[in-house]
Amino acid sequence: MAVPTVRNVKAAGVAAVAAAVLAMTAAGCGSSGSGSGSGSGSDSAASSKAGAGAGAAKSGSAKGAADAATLSQLPARMAADGTSIVVGDAKAPNTVKVYEDPRCPYCKHFEQASGPVLAQLVKDGKVKVEYTIASFLDANFGGSSSVRAANAMRAAVEAGKFAEFHSAVFANQPEEPADGLTDAFLLKIADTVKGLNTTAFQKAVKDETHKDWVTRSEKVFAASGSQGTPTVLVNGKKVTPENAKYDAAAFAKALKGLGVN
Repeated sequence: MAVPTVRNVKAAGVAAVAAAVLAMTAAGCGSSGSGSGSGSGSDSAASSKAGAGAGAAKSGSAKGAADAATLSQLPARMAADGTSIVVGDAKAPNTVKVYEDPRCPYCKHFEQASGPVLAQLVKDGKVKVEYTIASFLDANFGGSSSVRAANAMRAAVEAGKFAEFHSAVFANQPEEPADGLTDAFLLKIADTVKGLNTTAFQKAVKDETHKDWVTRSEKVFAASGSQGTPTVLVNGKKVTPENAKYDAAAFAKALKGLGVN
């Protein structure tokens, strides 16, 4: 069972976009400090096309999405710093640090290609994953989709459903320039996660209960030195080559090279 999606587009277009992404040696969504929305030059144009492939597969079978049953078994909690969201056993021997913006199409491709790899490693107790959720793309493109989605992800931690909802948000990501992650759409996504869309969760989403946390999390991202999203570190070392993040086999190989067996 894969993460459900709440809208459909042609799968052929997704395959073409994935091929374009894999062809790039260094692709991602540029941070606000870079002065661009997604990467630079041709990368920026390709990123915009990548966003058009969001919500890729038919309902109930999101391409490459982590298995929902696996995700439901992954515990999530706030780290001691109060900003990172940690998924997995605190005693896991390896730490994978992930910086993402909910609006970034490259983060969507990372999650669909390599999210299942991480989910299985977390389930097996080999890694824990620390997520820092950025929201700089709101400043780059206007609107507040990143802030709203980040707030909803934080609310999902309280509900014990972070791993499932986090994956579902990226599986249903609207096109990047569009301010499409509205409260109403986020709650539709929450409907695909069993037991999440409660009155308490709805209130947290609509009232932006965790907006201060979202601001702090963005500041942590800005101070990290990362030039964009997704950025992935394993035990403090950056995953290379850059395009390994967008292919499951290449990502698994990169992890192994960094000591994750």
